[in-house]
Amino acid sequence: MNKVEKMKKPLIFVTNDDGVGARGLRYAEQVALKFGRVVVIAPERPQSGMAHAITMSRPLYLRKVKEAEDLTVYACDGTPVDCVKMGFDYLFADEKPVLTISGINHGSNSAISVIYSGTMGAAIEASFYGAPSIGLSLVDPDPQADFGGAALYGERIVADVMRAGVKSPLCLNVNFPAVPADRIRGVRVCRQNRGYWKEEFFCRQDPRGRDYFWLTGNFFNEEPEATDTDEWALANDYVSVVPIQVDLTNYEQVGELKKVIR
Repeated sequence: MNKVEKMKKPLIFVTNDDGVGARGLRYAEQVALKFGRVVVIAPERPQSGMAHAITMSRPLYLRKVKEAEDLTVYACDGTPVDCVKMGFDYLFADEKPVLTISGINHGSNSAISVIYSGTMGAAIEASFYGAPSIGLSLVDPDPQADFGGAALYGERIVADVMRAGVKSPLCLNVNFPAVPADRIRGVRVCRQNRGYWKEEFFCRQDPRGRDYFWLTGNFFNEEPEATDTDEWALANDYVSVVPIQVDLTNYEQVGELKKVIR
């Protein structure tokens, strides 16, 4: 392949929230490399649960971790959204990526978890820049989880999106069930399940007698019988695909509130 042919390869941006050393990120790189040249900007350290947080109170640092044919990897000591902003507003000044992949996350980002997710925070931020973005998450938080099915179906979904040229802004929240690839039953385009997390704090004392707290919790599904949601799809060994929008307006209440608030 000559230099001109290499230059024709599209630019794919990859990021995550588990950090530049995460195993899931390596699988995301492999998926992205099937479609073009890849630039990775990932957090220096794990940033799960950072949602759409940005760093404003200190400077950010960016270092190159790896450079190989069609793949360049950077680490940024900020949040996932910081990584996206650093890419689009600094590194990609001359050429914008045609697609952003965020993940593959270690753990589910279905249902209400989407609003807490650093993976999806990065994907949503990237969609603001006019190209499709896809957040990929595996419903298994184990650092050594089997990413085979996620990589296989992630590649298929990316290929479908790029081939179809879906109108931007497009942001997809894709979750993969924690089963081997041959047990995945297919893909379901569906809606976000209604539910909530009920948190619990465990209080302990440090050696100096000061209280400290560990957060834990359980997810409560408010519509367990619904069959058109991401939670149902995952529970039944399907890949869930939910299109995400940023507009948080509750349109059903606008008319009523206009009568109440004058």
